Amino acid sequence: MKDPNRPYHRTEIDLLFTRVKAQLHQKALERGGDGKALYTDCYTGKILRGGDRYDYEHIRSSESIFMAYRDRLTNFNIAEVVNCPENVAVTLRSINQSKGKMRLEDWISNSGNGVKHGINIELSRNVAAKADRGIQQKAKEILSR
Repeated sequence: MKDPNRPYHRTEIDLLFTRVKAQLHQKALERGGDGKALYTDCYTGKILRGGDRYDYEHIRSSESIFMAYRDRLTNFNIAEVVNCPENVAVTLRSINQSKGKMRLEDWISNSGNGVKHGINIELSRNVAAKADRGIQQKAKEILSR
């Protein structure tokens, strides 16, 4: 369905996100080597281990990507773009919940969130730029099929 006016819809995004998270978790368990997942927080650079309060994060919100591509891509295709490897990472739950759907750059500059949450600004900018490139590349790939 490519209705350019269709409302935001997450079903396909969430189904694929569940699979992506399972794959990331399996790789993190292998990295940990001791039965505990091992991640690096995408915004702080700190090590996160199984048992820490972390979330899987869409760097660029699924809603913003959906709205940007709903006139050209199906819901399934949008799910592929949203869940491209460059746009999915791990961060502390407190960061993910505070950021919500906000654009990363806006969230960091809003009310001192960067300082409050110990955000590594350079790392975060690089993560956002990488997500943008991955999103654009995945959308281009799908549109050229």
